[in-house]
Amino acid sequence: PVENHIGELWSLLEFLNPGMLGSASVFGAAVAGDESGARAALTRALRPLMLRRTKREVAADLPDREEHTLYCELEGRQHAEYEKLRAHFRDAVLRAVEDRGMGRANLKVLEGLLRLRQAACHPGLIDARRRGEESAKLDLLLERIDELREEGNKALVFSQFTTFLGIVRERLDAQGIPYEYLDGQTQDRAERVARFQSDPGCGLFLISLKAGGVGLNLTAAEYVFLLDPWWNPAVEAQAIDRAHRIGQTRKVLAYRLIARDTVEERVLELQRKKQLLVAEVMQGHIGGLQDLRREDLDLLFS
Repeated sequence: PVENHIGELWSLLEFLNPGMLGSASVFGAAVAGDESGARAALTRALRPLMLRRTKREVAADLPDREEHTLYCELEGRQHAEYEKLRAHFRDAVLRAVEDRGMGRANLKVLEGLLRLRQAACHPGLIDARRRGEESAKLDLLLERIDELREEGNKALVFSQFTTFLGIVRERLDAQGIPYEYLDGQTQDRAERVARFQSDPGCGLFLISLKAGGVGLNLTAAEYVFLLDPWWNPAVEAQAIDRAHRIGQTRKVLAYRLIARDTVEERVLELQRKKQLLVAEVMQGHIGGLQDLRREDLDLLFS
């Protein structure tokens, strides 16, 4: 019930049992600030209303899954241009927040975060004329793909940027590496899934995070690569679960590819920070931009 922010929990309970959690403003302030042990009291109040089963309880024989972070370093021109972009948007975003407030500066905040996240992945996401250039993250991915192919293993590769997936496709085509691909425009989803699941020669599946993060059974893969971090860790978990689901017989290894000293590291820190709040109230997930504060922006653009 809680995926984007804690207010969703209040909305659900207000519908089911009006007045139980008081007004939205008082509830939000109390939980965020943990006034007088508000979170512990909320946990006790909700416990009789929550019915939840984890995957481990439903499928006790499911193999383990491990999640790891692979770091890469931006170098040379890519690093210099990222730093130039970061300085520009830090000044522009914080100035907009000071002048207009967080609520009215949302578009500038989103633009700045989007551009920095793109720049951390590949320069071709910022300038289409640079699709043929290399990037630290692309080099790291291709290196890992080569290792998996030598071992005969299959992998899922997720990104929320279809342009980045397109750049990966170009590299795979140039090297003659077979793969399957799925995004929001794909019509023959079932056929592509069937080929990946059954064809030993097809060891890679490139998938748009939003289009393929749910509803797919891809248990032929035991490796999952997340090319860029998403605000909501529940979305990432759903992507990993395309391989880690009933029918899987091997341990699943998931890797997040993160560029050091970029907004991507800050996103991971912000994820952990936001999750702590909900973890104290219930076993859920939190993420998204709705609860960003000025100090969060200082962190993201630092």
